[in-house]
Amino acid sequence: MLVNLKDVLIPAQKGGYAVGLFNTTDTDMLEGVLAAAEELRAPVIIGTAEVLLPFGELKLIAPSVRAAAERATVPVVLHYDHGLTVERCIEALDLGFTSIMFDGSAGDADANIELTRKVVEMCHARGVTVEGEIGHVGSADVEGDQDNNYTTPEEAKAFVEATGVDALAVAIGTAHGAYKHKPCLDLNRLAEIRSTIDTPLVLHGGSGLTDDDFRNTIKNGIAKVNIFTDLCLAGERACKRGLEENAGYLNMRNMKVEEIKKETMKKMLVFGCNGRA
Repeated sequence: MLVNLKDVLIPAQKGGYAVGLFNTTDTDMLEGVLAAAEELRAPVIIGTAEVLLPFGELKLIAPSVRAAAERATVPVVLHYDHGLTVERCIEALDLGFTSIMFDGSAGDADANIELTRKVVEMCHARGVTVEGEIGHVGSADVEGDQDNNYTTPEEAKAFVEATGVDALAVAIGTAHGAYKHKPCLDLNRLAEIRSTIDTPLVLHGGSGLTDDDFRNTIKNGIAKVNIFTDLCLAGERACKRGLEENAGYLNMRNMKVEEIKKETMKKMLVFGCNGRA
């Protein structure tokens, strides 16, 4: 069933678990993720991000992901992640996404607030939820202390009050992509943000964290975790094995779906969202 972020994140926040966003750039990933959600009876968030559109254009993938979400027997949010332009966010809105993230965190703070508020107004008028980001979750390729980019409780409170977002991505030491250096998570900062605002909090850069990292961030207030790189790595493992076994294209495709399903189930069990649908 097709729902929005509030439908799954408010119960997650109250229940002390998290719901995963698994970006699905093609129908192979889509099938694997939804099969995992159905088997574990878990709510799930699927979609894509603006930086991923070269690998699966919105107009091409939107009809398939929306149709699959509508057919599902568990709650499914169709989420447009890291929208970098208002124009692309509007396109996702028009194509039937039930949740939009506008990410202006890398630019001017005032502009981030103003543009996020604009997206919120448009989306709320159509029953669509909005995620914003304050602080900046950078790249896993960058080594060193990036504390100056971390979210503060004061910034989080001001941002939520000014924009009206339904979920807030916070920077506490994670990064996008495959980690080349061990992340240093600021759980005390996360707990302070959680105690300052009631808005569900989002952890970006989840791929590559340990199970204990996930459990500790959820314990301290995270209600949504973003996963993509680990799904790609699972698919790559299946393709490599398929080539070694001369499995052929179609069998290799099914191997990829199964490996992505297993990786998704592993994450869902750690997040504690199994049996919550």
